[in-house]
Amino acid sequence: MIEITMPRLSDTMTEGAIAVWHKQPGDRVEVGDILVEIETDKATMDYEAYDAGTLSKQLVSEGEQVLIGAPIALLDDGRATLVPEPAVASVGAVPIAAAPAADLAPATDAAAPALPVAEDGARLFASPLVRKLARENHLDLSQVRGTGPGGRIIRADTVGLLAQEQGSVVARASLAAAVPAPAASTSGAIAGADDKRGSEAVALSSMRRIIARRLGESARTIPHFYVTATADAENLVLLRTDLNVQLVAANRPKVSINDLLIRASALALREHPLVNASYIDDASGEMLVHHRINVGVAVAGAVGLVVPVIEDADQKTVSQLGTEAKALVALANTKKLTPAQMSGGTFTISNLGMFGVDQFTAIINPPEGAILAVGGMSLEAVVVGEEILPRHRMTYTLSADHRIIDGALAAQFLQTLTRLIENPWTILA
Repeated sequence: MIEITMPRLSDTMTEGAIAVWHKQPGDRVEVGDILVEIETDKATMDYEAYDAGTLSKQLVSEGEQVLIGAPIALLDDGRATLVPEPAVASVGAVPIAAAPAADLAPATDAAAPALPVAEDGARLFASPLVRKLARENHLDLSQVRGTGPGGRIIRADTVGLLAQEQGSVVARASLAAAVPAPAASTSGAIAGADDKRGSEAVALSSMRRIIARRLGESARTIPHFYVTATADAENLVLLRTDLNVQLVAANRPKVSINDLLIRASALALREHPLVNASYIDDASGEMLVHHRINVGVAVAGAVGLVVPVIEDADQKTVSQLGTEAKALVALANTKKLTPAQMSGGTFTISNLGMFGVDQFTAIINPPEGAILAVGGMSLEAVVVGEEILPRHRMTYTLSADHRIIDGALAAQFLQTLTRLIENPWTILA
């Protein structure tokens, strides 16, 4: 019997959710078959079988989220059974709850000893998940015989105790239900407030939960500062219009303003390499300056924000950037991006101009040192020579990590970017 565990499918993944099971208990599984779709912090990915056999049991239901390394299924390969059959039959009844890494650390209070001890005083070895289950369900692990390597207590060994505890909980709940509840309670007040607001609990996807955690960490731990500039984008608009006329005539795809901005940003980073950098940590006396310019493009997908990366953006033409960006956005919208397509970024562009946003600030995407937030273009009355003419204007804000980027450097970067936008022929050169 083979225990299939939640794999690590991206460099930032700590937990995953089962999206769709492609194999059901009793189905034959061959090497390379798609077993399950797993929703990670970045995308939904297919997980292939590495062994052949018959799927014996699904330990995690669709929509349930578990930590990396937690068992999700059992595969019968015809060899010696590693897990007792009674345990296999009832494992699915006990959901695996996702928890922060800190929750898996050994407890130190008297009610939940960090290291279980048998009745004869000998030390018991148990997995972190088992210790967590023991704390949460008040299990006495001294009653369990470990079947893991070296007598280690694994999750399957606790099924009997968990079943007993669940039975006790049900009995206590039934007894409590028979007792009339007080006329007023705190929970009743909360429920009344929810009724008044018309609230509804909506489950967060695995990706949205990871986004919330990572961006929260970025906003709390990175000292952001913001520098805003406005460019006369009239020549950029005219260049793009003329360029697209010629591209259509040549039966080639059009380019967008965003494609031109990606190229301009990459060229500006080439002139200011210290913006194309990453902070390591407080203990390090160095920072990372990246020689490759890999620009991430923030995409608001159906399940949350993802940032596919265009590698070596400074070495590609605007047409190449446009083609690659469109392909990556299409993959993002269908949740088919791979970890390789979302890693290695050195700088990110987030453009909300198409939504009518004038300007905004963005949160840095770690471990990058800066992100550019681009607003929309609008016609404004501008003094040109001695005339007042309508001109397209564009505003953008650089969010920078003040640990490695100073205000003067950020301002110089925006000066270069503004010069490129106002003289767009240099973007194509």
